[in-house]
Amino acid sequence: MYKTIQLKRGKEESLLRFHPWVFSGAVQHADKDVQDGDLVRVLTANGDFIAVGHYQLGSIMVRVLSFRDVEIDDAFWHSRLLSALQMRQTIGLADNPQNNTYRLVHGEGDNLPGLIIDVYDKTAVMQAHSIGMHLCRHDIARQLVEVMGSRIENVYYKSETTLPFMEPENGFLVGGSPDNVAMENGLKFRVDWLRGQKTGFFVDQRENRSLLEHYAKGRRVLNMFCYTGGFSVYAMRGGAELVHSEDSSAKAIELTRQNVEMNFPGDARHQAFCEDAFKYLEKADGYDLIILDPPAFAKHRGALHNALKGYTRLNAKAFEKIQPGGILFTFSCSQVVTKDHFRNAVFTAAAQAGRKVRILHQLHQPADHPINIYHPEGEYLKGLVLYVE
Repeated sequence: MYKTIQLKRGKEESLLRFHPWVFSGAVQHADKDVQDGDLVRVLTANGDFIAVGHYQLGSIMVRVLSFRDVEIDDAFWHSRLLSALQMRQTIGLADNPQNNTYRLVHGEGDNLPGLIIDVYDKTAVMQAHSIGMHLCRHDIARQLVEVMGSRIENVYYKSETTLPFMEPENGFLVGGSPDNVAMENGLKFRVDWLRGQKTGFFVDQRENRSLLEHYAKGRRVLNMFCYTGGFSVYAMRGGAELVHSEDSSAKAIELTRQNVEMNFPGDARHQAFCEDAFKYLEKADGYDLIILDPPAFAKHRGALHNALKGYTRLNAKAFEKIQPGGILFTFSCSQVVTKDHFRNAVFTAAAQAGRKVRILHQLHQPADHPINIYHPEGEYLKGLVLYVE
């Protein structure tokens, strides 16, 4: 029997518009024995059912799994995972021999808030962002194997960084293969799902890396915050004259070197540098294609002001250093930074540097990171491709 959460009068409006979160300020009453991670039925002030979801103490008190009064059981997980797979088949990502790297489940975007699943060849990496999904991990893994069939052989669980207060143990729920090389658009990448950021690879930049490849021919490329070197490898295949990769993490630099060597063995066009980004940019010279893909500068709304100052400072330095006729790929993955916020920060940077700048492309997350139309907060990745005179 599920516990119940009752809303204050009039606080059901967002749920009637299918927004998948119940905020703590909307709750009138919760059962006394309700625990973090419990499945709860959400009732209106009149006692009418409106949603079922995972309870968690905090500002987002319920993450909605369904707006119908259904059992959250094996059949439910199977149906949602199958729907996610069918969508990836529709957009041509699943079952593509040139690409076995994609996001299978993207939280609210796939009506599974609190759950991320990325596929790397035969391994699915699962990450919980809510206690409820953590508690359901074995049920989800079992249905994932059933839905995916021969597409996967391993399920690795990686939530130490997303649920640090629980101290969940990372490890294989199914299988245990050490093979961690995956393919993206015909290029090979070593994915560090054991110690790497997120699930081990930034799947969300796949199409933007592909776009960069078309601009790389004959250019001198600087890939800032390179992490696994994804943009660097695509630039190499695109015919760049030289590619320099920068990151403050020695582990990231080593992974970048491995990925470049795996695809372009012995290619002298590439060099990697472990250094602070601003210090490197200060002395940078001669580049006519620069990629700025920093980690999130703002992880909560209180950090927004400082984040925007950081984006402005970083982009201003890139505008100052890039050669005339250069192209700048610049990104923000901070969810609280809107498209307008980011664009204004970049415009301010261009004005400070005194450069003439034209927008060539406005970029965002790819189709395997879908945005639930009722949950605009799911749009987190913003990017601009700029021509700098």
